[in-house]
Amino acid sequence: MEMRDIIKRPLVLTEKGTAQREKHNKYVFEVARAANKVQIRSAVESLFNVKVDDVNTSIVRGRLRRMGRGHAKTQNWKKAVVTLKQGDKIEFFEGV
Repeated sequence: MEMRDIIKRPLVLTEKGTAQREKHNKYVFEVARAANKVQIRSAVESLFNVKVDDVNTSIVRGRLRRMGRGHAKTQNWKKAVVTLKQGDKIEFFEGV
């Protein structure tokens, strides 16, 4: 699995993610379901040139959505909360 395939997108616009980023130096990403913590750590370190202290992952369940008259379930996805070393930050998130 390639580094760019592991990290799908950053989760920037949530209040909880913003509070964690400002207070605890934690950044939240949507990652590939097959990726493990070691792969996520190396992908963040190589893509953003920072040192990762800790990685926490969780599977987020899909929700039921209305599709016309019927219902459908959205896909399950994996969320990673990455804690960076003290003094490091990702510039990608600072402009938001």
